Amino acid sequence: MEQRISFQDTPKGYLDGPMKIGYYLNKADIDHKLLHLIEFRVSQMNRCMFCLDMHYKDAIHEGETEQRLYSLPSWPESPFYTEAEKAALRFAENLTSRCETDDATFEALAKHFTKDQIATLTMAVAAINMWNRLNAAFLTTPGTYKVGSFAA
Repeated sequence: MEQRISFQDTPKGYLDGPMKIGYYLNKADIDHKLLHLIEFRVSQMNRCMFCLDMHYKDAIHEGETEQRLYSLPSWPESPFYTEAEKAALRFAENLTSRCETDDATFEALAKHFTKDQIATLTMAVAAINMWNRLNAAFLTTPGTYKVGSFAA
């Protein structure tokens, strides 16, 4: 598999918006381990190898366990996740697979998160879906990511 387009070859300013979203998420008032779980799960759903490599490394660096990362495809039945994490994962899967969420899922999310945090979770899901699609289109080479490469 040969990379089709490198991000270095994109037009000037192309990544300004997406990178600004990333900087916002890095500073947001939400558990970064949860954000990594969401980014990893959505990347599994979208089969983005570059993002799986990246978010696996970032999650482990933040103290996440391999067991919880490997168990993500069966999170609903798993005892390894909190109710808050399960609510966020259900929300992320709904937005990724159907581009919507039902009232019951949103109400479950609202039991654990503030409106500001839900807005941030929504942005995180939208952002990782965007990155997954860019990397899929460009065939970005996986395995090269180093933790902290895209830090603010």
